[in-house]
Amino acid sequence: MVRTARRLIVTADDFGLSPAVNEAVERAARDGILTCASLMVGEPAARDAVERARRLPSLRVGLHVVVADGRPVLAPERIPALCDRHGRLDGRLVRAGVRFFFRPSAARQLEAEIEAQFAAFARTGLPLDHVNAHKHMHLHPTVLGLILKIGRRYGMRAVRLPYEPPSAVQSAAGAWRYGRTLSVVGVWAGLMRWRLDRAGIVHNDRVLGLLQSGGLDEAAVLALLGRLSPGVTELYCHPAVADEAAARAMGYRKADELAALMSAEVAHALRAGGIVPVAFADLA
Repeated sequence: MVRTARRLIVTADDFGLSPAVNEAVERAARDGILTCASLMVGEPAARDAVERARRLPSLRVGLHVVVADGRPVLAPERIPALCDRHGRLDGRLVRAGVRFFFRPSAARQLEAEIEAQFAAFARTGLPLDHVNAHKHMHLHPTVLGLILKIGRRYGMRAVRLPYEPPSAVQSAAGAWRYGRTLSVVGVWAGLMRWRLDRAGIVHNDRVLGLLQSGGLDEAAVLALLGRLSPGVTELYCHPAVADEAAARAMGYRKADELAALMSAEVAHALRAGGIVPVAFADLA
């Protein structure tokens, strides 16, 4: 397929987090525009997610590596440098990132946990479509290095590049407040792009939905599709059939995101714009 074509990967993150998320993924894959889902192998509803994925041959599933703000696969006592007092992976992202850099014991435990997550995904028997990380923590050079090292042994061929170009967010509400954040992410994403290319790992050209994470209703998705550039774009989202209390506290509107994925107007916009739905496996 020529590079000037507009190809779109539509991914649901947090597959396996809860039955409400899993149900949304199944609906959007059957009757909407969803092409991929990223599985959290350590979360309570992971088994249910895998069972649903087996019923959905068109849905491609990847590994959503969790190194912060989630449940580990390994017992917390085996990775104490990564966990808080409740046995969860530390949700303080900056603190966790510094620890990964400067504490050799934390880096060793991080490697063991990432290995365990790849192994858990392999045990599902699902083909590994792609890899990314919760909270985009694979932007961290140490985390990315371990994913590249370990992923090779598990057949990893594609990784999400979490770069949202300024042109995609200039008109987004409140974008001016995030200018510094986007600049920092852009620097790390540039380094990531270079490392992925050097390693021979395929990736998208850009993402959409980073700035508007949790708020991609029908109108927002239509606006983003109207500005879609040639190449490979990934639109990532967090759908659920109902908004959990934690999501509401964060300002996430997961049910609205599901509605956008199921929207007839959004599906028409894809067809009318000649936008080709793909998965990461189609890029290799």
